[in-house]
Amino acid sequence: MRAMILAAGLGTRLRPLTETTPKPLLPVAGRPLVAYALDLVARAGIREVVLNVHYLAEQIRAALGTGDAFGVKISYSVEQQLLDTGGGIAAARQFLEGDSFAVVNADVYIEGDLRELLSFHRKKGALMSLWVRPDPDAARKDDVRADSTGRVHAILGHTTAPLFANHLPRYFYASVMVCSPEIFEFLPLGVYSLTRDVLPRILAAGKPVFALEHKGYWRVLDTHEDFQAGCREIAVRRGLISPS
Repeated sequence: MRAMILAAGLGTRLRPLTETTPKPLLPVAGRPLVAYALDLVARAGIREVVLNVHYLAEQIRAALGTGDAFGVKISYSVEQQLLDTGGGIAAARQFLEGDSFAVVNADVYIEGDLRELLSFHRKKGALMSLWVRPDPDAARKDDVRADSTGRVHAILGHTTAPLFANHLPRYFYASVMVCSPEIFEFLPLGVYSLTRDVLPRILAAGKPVFALEHKGYWRVLDTHEDFQAGCREIAVRRGLISPS
């Protein structure tokens, strides 16, 4: 298997921190943020990884190199213009197609065993399998609705069975997924979002999309508040500072 780490964003919500340093290289608990995404896929036995890069791309390439320090082999998909998540994956098709592959956002710190999601994906025969987290208070906007088997029936309000889906538990997407190679039937070249634009079309086509609840520690670091709190929490969890 291979993996893609989405690392091309501008990091605008973290300015001025990202004015001279790309978000994937911001230091978190003594390491660049993207190192934790690389760890996640490496621990699952995935050794070939592609990063899409755009903003301050040469800094990322210089810092990560071929990936030897992280136990993986890194290739780079250089985007001359930002392609968003769906377009970014489509542009990396030559690297990814042929087998199922994982997709991980570079701005997430997630503790867990990616092999659980990979196994779940295979058992379900899914086109896409998402790691999700409960959202009982509807505090986030992803609005993934899944039944007791994990089958996703709604995403961002898009559903083929609204009366049924509205009674299902609400989750949000935890920034990690596994895709089967058939996903590329829904991924033309262009600029578009995987969750906002592609997932609704996949659901409408009746393709199997599943969700697995992630129960470990999770933290996204995409705003100043999240970044500051996350840096401290992660440093505590990694034993670098005292929790007091």
